[in-house]
Amino acid sequence: MPASPEFTAHNGFRLPAIGLGTYGLWGDAGADAVAAALGAGYRLVDSAFNYENEGSVGRGVAASGVDRSEVIVTTKLPGRHHPSSKAPTSIEESRSRLALDATDLHLIHWPNPIQDEYVQAWAALVDAQQRGVVRQIGVSNFLPEHLERIERETGVRPVVNQIEVHPYFPQSEQLAYHREHGIITEAWSPLGKGSDVLSQPVIAEIAAAHGISPAQVVLAWHVARETVAIPKASSLEHQRSNLEAGTVVLDTAEVDAITALGRPDGRLFDADPATHEES
Repeated sequence: MPASPEFTAHNGFRLPAIGLGTYGLWGDAGADAVAAALGAGYRLVDSAFNYENEGSVGRGVAASGVDRSEVIVTTKLPGRHHPSSKAPTSIEESRSRLALDATDLHLIHWPNPIQDEYVQAWAALVDAQQRGVVRQIGVSNFLPEHLERIERETGVRPVVNQIEVHPYFPQSEQLAYHREHGIITEAWSPLGKGSDVLSQPVIAEIAAAHGISPAQVVLAWHVARETVAIPKASSLEHQRSNLEAGTVVLDTAEVDAITALGRPDGRLFDADPATHEES
């Protein structure tokens, strides 16, 4: 299978265009799914402390037989662990659950701006990186003002911001901001989970033109916009199909037609980073 593109951050860190989302992959079945995905060619796995599956993800990575240096394992610091009194232990606990010598990419899950302790959380990640507990650090669901504040107060810019992106919520302005600042965009719920986006006629037309599935069309749209997509896939069939989408090339008109599906109220649920508070 041809390799999908990679996207590069301001410091040279690179991520493959298609990764494996693991929310909902738990226990032995979750570990098996992760191992199968890595065997199929995935090299990016996304987890979180709050997914309560770091142990299964770690077992899957170990069982895959893929050289550890080739796999990028991501996890996330939860909102209740933002304070400087809690964040260092939480970061180390994630590493222990994953059974890794270091997490490859550690993100702050949400900024929780009302709580307003995300700068403390970011400082803890900066320190963890300096101590070798984590290799690369980033954020999730941060708005430009949050990104600017943590860099201003610590001097360190995230390599990744994982945000909600799908055809109903294309986030064109935020993606442009990320590109300008060398921050890789990762898309959670890249297929618009729970919505009817995959049944949209324009996506069906593009799928027919390329001889691919609607889901592959949307993943190819993400790749064309230089966004890392991390769809969950538990079956090997879906894993392979998603990975293959990374090599599909859409033309500009097709990309624009999908982006035009965007809606002012396109969020999948009430999760505006300006107000959302994660526990």
